[in-house]
Amino acid sequence: MLNRIWLGFILSAFVYASFNAFVLGDGDIYARMIQSIFDMAKLSVEISIGLVGLLAFWLGISKVAEKAGLIDKLANLMSPLFRILMPAIPANSPAQGHISMNLAANMMGLDNAATPLGLKAMQSLQVHNSQKDTASDAQIMFLVLNTSSVTIFPVTVFMYRAQAGAEMATDVFLPILFATLCSTLAGIIAVASIQKLPIFKLKPLVIFGAVFALFGAAISYLLTMSAEQLAQASSFWANFLLMAFICLVLAVAATKKVSAYQEFVEGAKEGFGVAIQIIPYLLAMLVAIAAVRASGMLEGLLAAIKWCVLTLGFNAQFVDALPTAFLKPLSGSGARAMMVETMNTYGSDSFAGRLASIMQGSTETTFYVLAVYFGSVGIKYTRYAISCGLIADAAGLTAAIAVCYWFFG
Repeated sequence: MLNRIWLGFILSAFVYASFNAFVLGDGDIYARMIQSIFDMAKLSVEISIGLVGLLAFWLGISKVAEKAGLIDKLANLMSPLFRILMPAIPANSPAQGHISMNLAANMMGLDNAATPLGLKAMQSLQVHNSQKDTASDAQIMFLVLNTSSVTIFPVTVFMYRAQAGAEMATDVFLPILFATLCSTLAGIIAVASIQKLPIFKLKPLVIFGAVFALFGAAISYLLTMSAEQLAQASSFWANFLLMAFICLVLAVAATKKVSAYQEFVEGAKEGFGVAIQIIPYLLAMLVAIAAVRASGMLEGLLAAIKWCVLTLGFNAQFVDALPTAFLKPLSGSGARAMMVETMNTYGSDSFAGRLASIMQGSTETTFYVLAVYFGSVGIKYTRYAISCGLIADAAGLTAAIAVCYWFFG
């Protein structure tokens, strides 16, 4: 699957560029494509090197937490949920604790912590994988949960909206939560259907209902805050909980007479190896994305969609925000740049500006997550992970359009 998509990206970009060069007379298009590919090749190494410090730090903390028994305690706490979603993982496996830490970091919008913790979780899941070069059912579920994870504090989106002059930067808060919830549900249902997981029985429904009720209570509380209070609270509590967790790990390690420093160093050593290992996977994906963007294929697709929508007599306001939607599964920085560009072009409080913001907060970057997470453990055969991740993306982005018309249309 990944092989076909990768080849499809590059070859279709070349065909589209050839049309522009030989039919439309754009003689510089190949130069732009090659330069973009070279730039992305350089960027893939820079990203990996930039991850070294973060990976080393968080894998070090994770190692101390594991030796102190905190990972086991967290795994036991989350085991009822994971027994449903990942039945092949033993109830007492450290993988459950690592997964819980990663998902919690994603929910709080802590990208710098979520990626290293996610890589650690993927390594823990690899221990239970009998075919080391092929994604297991549990790894696929984990990846889809990451690509569609609910973010309670989309602070980055609020920040960019405020910089673009939005009258109320957080007016997209509820729409983002609705969209990302749809994405998560679609991803879970897609994977569960293929794996034949019993998620629609009474016990799973009670557990999922309790989880979503907790989300509802959190949202109700957050809605009582002003935009400024919400931004301050999200920043304060995210960083407080992060620092409190680090101190808790070290304090528990001290009481249990764990050699925290030595364990931290041992865990940190893993960060360097992981950062180097993901370079080829990241390079391959970013080069393909660069070819698609530089060929002009994305702009041509948008023009065709707008023509079709108008021809059918429908409202085409949403098309102006689609560049963010198309780039979101491919490139996080590209989607973010498109969101900013859309707000600058149409206004931060325009329909397109708000929709681009909702799309940016509704899902994760599927191909980046797939390349980094699976690449970190040497998985070559992703099975149905990409299709389920894209189903979650499609659900989240479609919900973003619907909810934007509902709130702002």
